[in-house]
Amino acid sequence: MLPPRQQPRPGGLQTSLSLVVSPDACGSPNPQERGSTSDQARDSPSESASSRETWPTSDALMAKKLEKEKENGYAEHSVVRNMPNSDKISLRDIARERVDVIADRMRNLPDEYLEKFKYELRVILEGSGGAQHRNEFQFLQRLVNCRGELTEGILCLTHRTQLEILVAIKTGIQAFLHPSVSLSQASLIDIFLYKRCRNIACGSVLPAEECSCEICSKKNGFCNLCMCAICNKFDFEVNTCRWIGCDLCSHWTHTDCAISNGQIGTGPSVKVGVSSAETLFRCHACSRTSELLGWVKDVFQHCAPTWDAEAFVRELDFVRRIFQRSEDARGRKLYWKCEELVEKLKGGVADPMACKVILSFFQDLDDPSKNQGNDEGARPIAPLEAFGKIADVVQEAIRKMEAVAEEKMRLVKKARLSLEACDQELKDKAREVSMLKMERQKKKQQIDDIESIVRLKQAEAEMFDKKAAEARREAERLQQITLAKTNKSEEDYTNRYLKQRLCEAEAEKQYLIEKMKLQESSRASQSSAGGTDPSQIMYSKIQDLIKNM
Repeated sequence: MLPPRQQPRPGGLQTSLSLVVSPDACGSPNPQERGSTSDQARDSPSESASSRETWPTSDALMAKKLEKEKENGYAEHSVVRNMPNSDKISLRDIARERVDVIADRMRNLPDEYLEKFKYELRVILEGSGGAQHRNEFQFLQRLVNCRGELTEGILCLTHRTQLEILVAIKTGIQAFLHPSVSLSQASLIDIFLYKRCRNIACGSVLPAEECSCEICSKKNGFCNLCMCAICNKFDFEVNTCRWIGCDLCSHWTHTDCAISNGQIGTGPSVKVGVSSAETLFRCHACSRTSELLGWVKDVFQHCAPTWDAEAFVRELDFVRRIFQRSEDARGRKLYWKCEELVEKLKGGVADPMACKVILSFFQDLDDPSKNQGNDEGARPIAPLEAFGKIADVVQEAIRKMEAVAEEKMRLVKKARLSLEACDQELKDKAREVSMLKMERQKKKQQIDDIESIVRLKQAEAEMFDKKAAEARREAERLQQITLAKTNKSEEDYTNRYLKQRLCEAEAEKQYLIEKMKLQESSRASQSSAGGTDPSQIMYSKIQDLIKNM
């Protein structure tokens, strides 16, 4: 039997990655293949805990960066707002446009814009937006998977951020967008083309170990070193019964996937010379069987001393579900022992005690002296001894029936609790529906009130428009009256000014005439005295001019 599952690379990345698995290229004819690689692949309750993206600094770094930029007076989206429309691109553009065109445009974009771009895709991959984000991711993945021209030569032309986004869309893994994860361009191209394992902690060249089985030969990104042969997902759980390994082809399978897919059942023993039935695991890759009891024993012997109470209960639950439908005696004993230990651990039994009990139980299963009773059936026995053995058999049967009854009661109690939880959930949902209806009525009333206020404001606006029109008409009328009065005032002023000037001119004329008369009289007296004065000629000319005026 294979040893407990170990890390593919002990020195690799010690954190869980997203287990969203990208489907194969569009139009895959194999429906089972599409189902095994889709987001709706079989997920177990325990798998969901280790299937989450656990990068603790991804969103924190971006949030701190945004807060810091807001404190400095600007937000990161201001960069996007100030970008020219010709340079703006979206995730859909990267998923469907030509590689060289997008690469040239991305080289002209600032680093802040590219980081915000990767952060937007990480939010979509997280699925915090519910169905909207899931639908957007599926649409982007279909766009990428339908592009047959994305060969190695074409991908060499991509921008670094563009290639990371394409790989993240195809694989559905956020880690490729994380700032602390830096892979070479060749590695990213190999992961995109299914030539290298998408598990960053593994990174094996595919097919791993040159495996030629049916699953590895499909070249759909499956890695037999770290992925489940059924759901094609990986995680970093080691030293656990969560993973079952095939003894022959060394492929690994989730325990929950094997149970749900019917890969675990009872069959003839694979050991040579043993004809009894035992619980077997049938590998999904090679269809060959491996026994499970010895594998569980090896896991507990190597790893149980290091488990805490929570891990011990989880591992016992895995073993209990593996052997729940077992039909062989040893498998049923192991099932009941796991049930017993789980109850004791929940009741407060110390971890070392439970470890000693289960290891002692495995030793008792392998002790030949415990099974010698099967060889004594051929010899005659005394009546008292026969009665004692019959009593032991009856007591064993009664004990098993009581255990079965307890199991049934436990299942009934569990079902009743589930039913009560469902009823409570229905009540809560009904209460939420009623609250939503009340909220809807309240919103409707508020909308009606707002509409009435809007109508009132519209009526007021119309009234003010009418008053404004009347005021404009009155202003125009007053302006016309003012203009007319102004014109009339200017005309009156002109007339009065002209009359005043005329009067002044007449007075000046009379003054000059009088002056001229005086001068004539003086000249006449002088002429009588004798001689002609030259100034007389000048005065005569002036007099002629005045008369002409």
